[in-house]
Amino acid sequence: MDLAPIPAPAAPSPVPVVPGWAVPHGPMTDLPEAAFLAGAALNSLDNLVRANPPWAGAWRARLALTCAAVAARQAGRAEDESMLRDAWHLRPPDADPGPAGRLLAAWRRLAERSPGVDSAALQSVCALLGLAWNDRLAFLPDEIDRLLATSRPAPLAATAVVRAVAAVQPGAELLGWWLADQVLALRLRWPLPVPLLMAEAGGPRRAGRGGGLSPQGDGLDVTVCVAVAQGATRACRLAASIAPRAAGLDAVVPKLRAKGAGDAVRRLLDDDVVPGTLQTDALSRFAARRLFERLVTLGAVRELSGRSSFKLYGL
Repeated sequence: MDLAPIPAPAAPSPVPVVPGWAVPHGPMTDLPEAAFLAGAALNSLDNLVRANPPWAGAWRARLALTCAAVAARQAGRAEDESMLRDAWHLRPPDADPGPAGRLLAAWRRLAERSPGVDSAALQSVCALLGLAWNDRLAFLPDEIDRLLATSRPAPLAATAVVRAVAAVQPGAELLGWWLADQVLALRLRWPLPVPLLMAEAGGPRRAGRGGGLSPQGDGLDVTVCVAVAQGATRACRLAASIAPRAAGLDAVVPKLRAKGAGDAVRRLLDDDVVPGTLQTDALSRFAARRLFERLVTLGAVRELSGRSSFKLYGL
């Protein structure tokens, strides 16, 4: 008997969308306008986070993958999303995923753990991001607590932590954006952070003179507000694409007879992809391969690697 019952199909709920007027178009320099758009976009995203759909794990994991791919590019690496997936999901259990895979580990950690950073967690994240520890960074947890004790709006609190990181360790932009997502989650009281801002950091939306992240840069507040609005929009659009796929998976659940299918379904809802070589106490590799092939035939999941072997399946 399968000890983990297959979840019953559920009617999908409408996914909140960011209204078109709240999506930034073109360069912006006006802070009140940028902050207004960021707040409007965050309202839609907040509704989605609080709805906590059953596929939220897959959604966050895919957002983490996108952020990690941008981080890899910012770090001068060549790995794209597909290569990062392979580095993470095809490695032996508990093996080091390599430098690029560690970037993915940082953003997956962000998506999977309750928001909050102490000194030990900060040092661990710096190691994943390939940043040498600097004792001047040790004040950041206290700085975050101080920011949260003020009435500063969430996007501007996120800006403040990006500025604080840039002030004490120039070149540590990856850490600044990672912590900015933490601050957003803490300020909005989300149970889990949503990986957003790193994916927007490498785009053409930087504001101010030179477009950099100088702690004194007059465009940094606008830059982060625009990144929040763009990131929230992208996150809601991704959710809107995942939701019907998850509903399709729910719809075929009654047709699944494989022992252990329930565990496979839950993993598909909880992560970006699941390896075709999945093996559990109730599901052999052979049975898993047949299950995934059937799910693809039924249109419930997609094979995302494009390979004939070492396949990866996801919503």
